[in-house]
Amino acid sequence: MKYMKLPYVAPDFTLPDIGGVTHTLKEYAGKWIVLYFYPKDDTPGCTAEACSLRDARDTLAEMGAEIIGISKDDANSHEKFKAKYSLNFTLLTDTEGAVIEKYGAWGKKMYGREGILRKTFIIDPSGQVVKVYGRVTPMGHGEQVIDELKRLQEK
Repeated sequence: MKYMKLPYVAPDFTLPDIGGVTHTLKEYAGKWIVLYFYPKDDTPGCTAEACSLRDARDTLAEMGAEIIGISKDDANSHEKFKAKYSLNFTLLTDTEGAVIEKYGAWGKKMYGREGILRKTFIIDPSGQVVKVYGRVTPMGHGEQVIDELKRLQEK
């Protein structure tokens, strides 16, 4: 997916969580969504980002937002990751990478390798992508998202 002018309709998805329950974008209609893509469970950057979002979750929930994380890791890996760091939001498994591709979160990384790019999307209650973080800095990302959501909700 090339860069698109904001806002645009968020691509739909149908992916399983750690319990095998299928989630779709449509089931979150009417809510703000913080949808983030990350390379790998339990790696330093991904852990810092997940913990930052974990710490911001209560504030985001008060603002009407749900956090959803997506990677190619399987349910078993997600389950261990959630337990180890007390993650309080949904992790979905995209082992085929189809949703990762739809959102443009797959591409060239350092040293020319390809992989999942660390990207976050804020989706408004009508299903429109209203903010894209293209190169997320893991530390403090939760606070960054809170500040942006406050700004968006004031409009």
